Amino acid sequence: MAANSADKFSVLLPTYNERENLPLVVWLLVRIFQESGNNFEIIIIDDGSPDGTQDVAKQLEKIYGPDKILLRPRPRKLGLGTAYIHGMKHATGNFIVIMDADLSHHPKFIPEFIRKQKEGNFDIVSGTRYKGNGGVYGWDLKRKLISRGANFITQVLLRPGASDLTGSFRLYRKEVLQKLMEKCVSKGYVFQMEMIVRARQLGYTIGEVPISFVDRVYGESKLGGNEIVSFLKGLLTLFATT
Repeated sequence: MAANSADKFSVLLPTYNERENLPLVVWLLVRIFQESGNNFEIIIIDDGSPDGTQDVAKQLEKIYGPDKILLRPRPRKLGLGTAYIHGMKHATGNFIVIMDADLSHHPKFIPEFIRKQKEGNFDIVSGTRYKGNGGVYGWDLKRKLISRGANFITQVLLRPGASDLTGSFRLYRKEVLQKLMEKCVSKGYVFQMEMIVRARQLGYTIGEVPISFVDRVYGESKLGGNEIVSFLKGLLTLFATT
């Protein structure tokens, strides 16, 4: 089901050492957007990957055309939140899709996000691993417990009215994402959660689509012990300030 023909979807793909994953995720995105008949562009925000991710992105620009694939790199790793701000400056769509480039988010869910958005005229549609037929595959028990635990603590403290707060597969109206970015203070893992909490405060509407999350196929997971500590700190800060 195609969206309004005037709608354009800008996919923001922050990358760091995703040389193996990038061609596949871009191929899937292009195919799914073409099949669903939606206008799109893919903005690759690479943070100075040493593995040649940018060379791959340049090849993809040649294959699909610079109107569809836009490489907008940064000199070094500067955090997820600022990657989205950077990407948004270059986005020409009125809707923004944020997702991971490591194949843990399958582009096949995007048409469902678009359908859901139209159905309820939502400001945000969030992919959820914790509802309906959503799920997580390839995680060990520790990762599952951390994710579930983080979600549970957040639900209890903040009552955000959304079931998956730490996920990073979402569709936003562009102007809503811009507003939220101005309000958000966290970097890293907490950032996704803060976006939903702030959205609730500002009265934005949130729809949810069950997704399956598959642990990264190539490369290292970027969630370490210090990310977990900063997540808890960020959560307490949010609790204190909302």
